This record gives sequence, C-alpha cells and structure tokens, in this order.
Amino acid sequence: MMTVGEPVADGDTYLDRELSWLDFDARVMALAENDSTPLLERVKFLAIFSSNLDEYFETRVASLKERAEAATAVAELIGQQLRAVHTRTVELVAKQSQLFTKVLAPALADIGFEVTNHADLDTDDKAFLHAAYEERIYPVLTPLAVDPAHPFPYVSNVSLNLAVVVRDPASAEERFARVKVPPLLPRFVALADGRRYVPVEQVIAAHVGTLFPGMTIVSHHAFRVTRDVEIELSDDSEDLLEAIEFVLQRQTKGGRAVRLEVDADAPSGTVELLLRELELDSDDLYMIDGLLDLTSLFSICDLDRPELKYPPYRRQTPPEFERVGPTIFDQLRDHDVLVHHPYDSFGATVEAFVEAAAHDPAVLAIKQTLYRTGGDEEGITASLAHAALSGKQVVVLVELTARGDEQRNVARARALEEAGVHVVYGIVGLKTHAKILLVVRREREGLRRYCHVGTGNYNPKTARTYEDLGLFSSDPGLTADVTELFNFLTGYSRPRDYRRFLIAPGALRSGVLERIAAQSKPGGRIIMKMNALVDTEMVRALYAACAAGAQIDLIVRGVCCLRPGVPGLSETIRVRSLLGRYLEHSRIFRFGSDGDPDGIEYYMGSADLMPRNLDRRVEALVSITNPVQQRRIDALLDLNLADDELAWELHSDGTWHTVATVHHRNAHEELEAMALARSAGRDTK
Repeated sequence: MMTVGEPVADGDTYLDRELSWLDFDARVMALAENDSTPLLERVKFLAIFSSNLDEYFETRVASLKERAEAATAVAELIGQQLRAVHTRTVELVAKQSQLFTKVLAPALADIGFEVTNHADLDTDDKAFLHAAYEERIYPVLTPLAVDPAHPFPYVSNVSLNLAVVVRDPASAEERFARVKVPPLLPRFVALADGRRYVPVEQVIAAHVGTLFPGMTIVSHHAFRVTRDVEIELSDDSEDLLEAIEFVLQRQTKGGRAVRLEVDADAPSGTVELLLRELELDSDDLYMIDGLLDLTSLFSICDLDRPELKYPPYRRQTPPEFERVGPTIFDQLRDHDVLVHHPYDSFGATVEAFVEAAAHDPAVLAIKQTLYRTGGDEEGITASLAHAALSGKQVVVLVELTARGDEQRNVARARALEEAGVHVVYGIVGLKTHAKILLVVRREREGLRRYCHVGTGNYNPKTARTYEDLGLFSSDPGLTADVTELFNFLTGYSRPRDYRRFLIAPGALRSGVLERIAAQSKPGGRIIMKMNALVDTEMVRALYAACAAGAQIDLIVRGVCCLRPGVPGLSETIRVRSLLGRYLEHSRIFRFGSDGDPDGIEYYMGSADLMPRNLDRRVEALVSITNPVQQRRIDALLDLNLADDELAWELHSDGTWHTVATVHHRNAHEELEAMALARSAGRDTK
C-alpha cells in the first residue's frame, strides 16, 4: 500500500487546499513509481508531475503571494501556508529527481535511450558534440551580460537558462551573464551512436567560453524561473478581444517571479544574485539535485516503442453515430444519446455532429461555446467556418481568458470572424466554462432544435485522454434552456428559471445545496464525482447531511478539502480518487437512493464544487431524465466505487492510501470493454 500526504491535526475540519493539490501531484508521481506501468507511460507521468507543479506555482502560489501583499491581516497565516508548501515541494522534487536518476533513466538506457553526462564522454564523443554545437546550437544563442550598462535581463517563464560568471583576466573583475537555452532546441542532443543523449544545457555549458571570448569562465549553472501567469483585465475594457491581445503583447511570458530552481551545486553568490534580482526570498528557492525541467520528458514519450506504452485502444463509434449525416438528427428526435469519452470517439460523435450540421442544408443556425479549442483546423472550427460561409447563422462564444490558451483562443476568434462567424466573448467578470452547443433545423413539422451539453472541452486532443460525458438531445425543454442560456451570454437578459439546467452563478449553488439538504436524513444517499471539492459551504452541507444519517460517496480526482471518516463529523463519508491511463474529468451528481419516493436525480456538467465555479464562472449542470441514460450513469459510478486497481482513498487523518487490490477491478479497462460492447450492439445501456 502506498501513502501520500502528511497527517493533519485532530481538530482540523477542513483540509488545506494548497497541500491537497500537492497530494494530488504526489499521486500522479506514484503512477511513475509503479513498475507495473509501461516504461514510457511512467516517463510521461513524471513529465505530467512536473507540468502540474509548474501550473501550481504559476497559479496557486502566485495567488497566495498576491493575497498576502494585499491583506496584511492574513499575511502571517499565508506565510505559514507558503512555508508548508515549500517544505512539501522540496520533498516531492527530491523524490522526483531520484526517481528519474536512479530508476527511469537506467531503464531508458536499457531500451536504447541513455541520458548521459557530458563530463563522462570520451574525446571522440566530445568532438562529435562540438561539431553539433557549432552547426546547430551556437548560432541561436545570445549571452546577456549584467553590469551598470546592462540591467538584469527579463527571464521568461519556465525557460531553461545558464547563470554564468566570467572574469576579465586584465582587471580580475567578475561579472554575471545569463544564457537562455532556446526552446526551439531539442532538450536531448543525440550522440553518433543514436542511443546516447546529452542534455542540451550541458552541451552549451561545455562550450560556453565561445560566447565570452577572452574571458575566464568562473562558473556556470542551470536555473529556471516560474512566474505568475494570471491575466488581469480592467472591468471597463470596451473591446475584450483587443484588451486580451494588448495584455498578451505586454505579458507574453508571465508576470512576477514566484519560484527559482537552481542546480544544487550552484555557488551561494550566484544564488543570492538571482534571488535579489528576481525579488525572491529563500522560501522561493529550490535547489535541484538532477536535471531541471523534467517536462522535457514528454519528448521521450513520443518514441516509437508501442510495446513500452499502454496497449492501443480503438475508440468506439456508438450505434447512433454509425451513419454520419442528417440521419443523426433522426436518431436524436427519438431519444437522448449519452457518449462517454475517450471510450466513445470524439471525432465520430461531437465533431461529426458539428460537421453534419454545417453541411446540412436544412440547418439554419449553430451556436457553440469554446473554452479550450485545441486540435487542428480540420475539426470543429473548420466546420463552423464552413457553416458561416455557406450562409448559416453561426454564433461562437470564445472564452479568451482560458488560462494557458489565451493566445490560441485569440487566433481562433480572429479566424472565425474572418469566415463570417459572429464571435462573442461572454460576460465581463465571468469566465464562460459551460460546454454547450445548439443546432436549429428546419423540418417538416417546423423548426426543431438539437443540442449537446458536455463535461469537457470541445478539444479533440484532450478528448483522447480526458474522461468526459456528453449528452445529445432534442428534448424541447432542454433545447429551450440552451437557447435561453445563449441569449443570456450573447445579449441582454437576466437569468431565469431553467427546466433541466442548474446554472452558475446563481441557481447552481443553491440547487446543489437544496438537493444535499433533501438527502440529509436517515437513508439519504449522495454520490458526487468531480475534479475538486473546495467550497466550504458545500463541505459544511455534506457534513450536515452525514450527521443527519446520509451515506455519501465522493469521487474527487484532485483537490479535496473535506475530511472524511471523522467520528461525529463525517463518519459516513467516503472519498476516493482514480488515477490511471485516462484523466478523470467528468462531473456527475446523484441524489437519492433506490426506493426513494421522490426518485433519484442525476446531473452532469462542467462545474466542480469550487468558489470560482459556483460564483465566478458561467457553468451548466444538466439533469439526466432518460432511464436508459440514468442506468449508464449508475453503472459508471458503481464501477468507480468498485475499482481496486486505480483507486486511492482519503483517510480521516488527511493522508491518501492506495486501495488494496482484491477483486482486480480496473475502471478504465472495464469501460473500454463496455464501449466496445455497445458499439457491437451487445449492450445498448
């Protein structure tokens, strides 16, 4: 059994959000530690750990620092929190370095990808690398000196750099310089045998004297800076697209520095200079005993070695989508269709639906939200552009402030506008996170509307690895809800009571709380699946439901601030997390038990139980009313709760433990088999 996290004090009612995030990252690293995971998948999970940690500092640590400066009353409390984050991160990073150096790197060497040090090479190997350096590396390097005439240069977010100290032989004066490792260079430079690779920063360091002719090289050490990436916009911005573009031009690589990573053997003088110039202190410093920036391991995962990866899975086409084209509308007139990605193909369902609508002459209008677009130009955005060019009314709400995708979304917005699409940007002050799509079609009986409501982004790339649900429907009540939500987002209207929607901000928070309260009784039953549980009002409501006798199961992939299993507080609450081949991403809420006279209510949608989702974003949960789809939701939840190969459980002391494998239930493998059975017609549930 594996354990992650640190025990909390007995009196703590809520688990710390920031440390819970780090516990999630530790669970990701545990997948890299697991020797039953295929080798290149282990390497990928270690790269994901590094990427997650970058995002954590770019967002959460940056936010904590900003709050501490803005509110002196909580500055000391936040300071304690940041020190705890530092202590935990030091432990995790040390473990990460050891895992790569002692375990994964030797295993990679055994399969023909040996990461070796420049210092260990013989004369012939060094000569080969010298030629490679002169031809492909030296021409793109730019040394930046620091002296009275040259201020300390801007160090871009998460870039890899060398801190170089040089001495003038004539004056004996020492100076500092920074050499950026251009991201266009491959991280690992191949030697002549094609099986050994040297980190590119070591190749540059070995030849750094060529950048400072006539100078003596005193020292050179790799370092890396992480910055705040949040984009701040003025509430009175008249043109949101232009405002975003302006901010991106000024802040293309991040704001204030929040973390400094440096080689473990870097001299104190170099470290102190970097801290001073970056306006950081010792709690922002991480000395790394090993390679910096292991997100670069993603490049190794692309090796063409299928035997070292998860067995290939062919995404299935649900029976309703076997014949793409107008016939899909015939299917949806009869009943709702629930799809489950990545087991059901995103391309054969969502993309095919948009493409069919774009090319169907009976379709008059298409409306869609786009949060993280991704993918190539031949997918959804190409279909929307084609629809607009063919004379259909096409409206797309692009969320320009989707973190990390701002530049891409601006480019997509411009391209769609050029094709004649009506592009809007939602409501100032609220991110539009809801995943909704509406198609209006002229039919014999008159106009009919069709819709899709999802839990994940309209992004074909992430749909291959993110677990998400999507509901296709022509139900008049639901399509009226989608229509009214679009009117709220694109025009001037006040939110109203919806038929099958719970919408944030507003009714979603109160609606979920009301349903928790309704189950706050002996025999009450609540099952929730989400990415994060942070909101204190929701946590208090679940504690109250537990005290009243309800049985509660929470499937929380990432951050969880609720503390389960505490006598007198949360005895009947269980919390588990599934981590494996696919990223659990769907949000599902089930209220009620079998035999409940009021029935069981099912909801799915885009919202996690976090303050930002409930109060500062436009989110949508849709009720699942079709009994066939309800049974599929039940089967999915039951499997998540029965899994004993991918599952972790949160204990009452705040630590996470792997579940003992007894029945060998693997949710991802069984869901693959269920999708295959449905596609083959053996199971239509």
